[in-house]
Amino acid sequence: MLTSSPIRLRVTLAFVLVMALVLSAIGLFVYLRFKAELDATINASLRSRAADVAALVKESDSGLGERRGNLVGRSESFAEVLDPRSRVLESTASIGGHVLLTATELQRAEHGPVFFDRGPLPGLQDESRLLAIPVLANGQRHIVVVGTSTEARGESLADLLQLLLIGGPLALLLASLAAYGVAGAALRPVEAMRARAAEISSANPDQRLPVPPTHDEIARLGTTLNAMLERLGEALEHERAFVADASHELRTPLAILKAELELALQQGRSPEELRAALSSAAEETDRLTQLAEDLLTIAQTDRGELPVRLARIDVAEILGSVSSRFARRVEESGKVLARSTEPGLTIAGDRQRLEQALGNLLDNALRYGEAPLELAAITRNGSVELHVRDRGSGFPEEFRGRAFERFSRADASQRMDGSGLGLAIVEAIALAHRGEAHVENRNGGGADAWLALPSLQSEDS
Repeated sequence: MLTSSPIRLRVTLAFVLVMALVLSAIGLFVYLRFKAELDATINASLRSRAADVAALVKESDSGLGERRGNLVGRSESFAEVLDPRSRVLESTASIGGHVLLTATELQRAEHGPVFFDRGPLPGLQDESRLLAIPVLANGQRHIVVVGTSTEARGESLADLLQLLLIGGPLALLLASLAAYGVAGAALRPVEAMRARAAEISSANPDQRLPVPPTHDEIARLGTTLNAMLERLGEALEHERAFVADASHELRTPLAILKAELELALQQGRSPEELRAALSSAAEETDRLTQLAEDLLTIAQTDRGELPVRLARIDVAEILGSVSSRFARRVEESGKVLARSTEPGLTIAGDRQRLEQALGNLLDNALRYGEAPLELAAITRNGSVELHVRDRGSGFPEEFRGRAFERFSRADASQRMDGSGLGLAIVEAIALAHRGEAHVENRNGGGADAWLALPSLQSEDS
């Protein structure tokens, strides 16, 4: 139930508990220390009086006698002299002839000074403390007993205890109220951040949490949360741009497909016109299918789930497979595709994904490059590089820095020549293989795009 309480209340309750323990410990220490000081003062006073009485006993053959008044300076003090048989030789008037020590206590006193605490004695209403010391006078052994009332000590301790019992809770109450206020002030920035966070939505993602200028843990929390909101805002903006670009890419082929089907349905169309309309519709359907697959690949990359099944692959086989797939398109384009590779090159990769990446690069070369085209594999800096090269104008300088961005094109006017996702997918596949993707312009004109992947030594080498 306490865990559901506000943090401010929980912090205050924890402070009250700790403060109560601290005040109790301090109060107990002060009480015991004060008591010890009072006892030490009383004991010192009794020793002084006992020494005075012992000196009088040694000097006087008659005990206390007429000098009794010099022994006691206050009415609450008293003294008496006993022999070893517990007979009272002399005593002050306040206690008369009452024997202050029992036989056992008398025996203890014969061996050295001993303190005793007593309740009310005859002639005295308050509790008292006694000191008994042995004295040798005129060849005889005596026991000198001095005492004093402890009423003042008890009253002082009672006053101190009353002060602690009243002042302690009062101090605890004031400290608790101060702790509640301090906790509220410390958590006020958190409440401000919470209120602002409740106002932030996808409609206004640019808002940020207020950060107090204290440079403490709460300020660092606010800074961290603002950095997180910044990343989320960028991701949201990125997703919005992605959806907008994807919608634009889908709108064009769908519009063309609809127009071709409407033309095919018109009356009076010749078989050749119908065949051309259906062929165009089929091309747009292929385009939509490819675009859907590309979007799925990009979505998997965003979630960090681009699936790759790594296996030992011969690089020459990958180049041969890609070359065979594009042989018809190369022939129809009237261009020439050359293939070269260093012998024995092997890599650990997903064959289907790597063929997809090389296919995207070769498709771009067929669309925008000039013959001759080249598929090549080389080793450099401990990596296997799979190149697709062409001759032509190459990449515009302003495009090279954003070549792998989604929906980016070298010529923005060529909306029908591709979705702008091909190179982005190539980079995603390279990263999934712990490699890199690069584009450069060739000396003498043309483009060079490649994947740099970790290599494996051939089993035959």
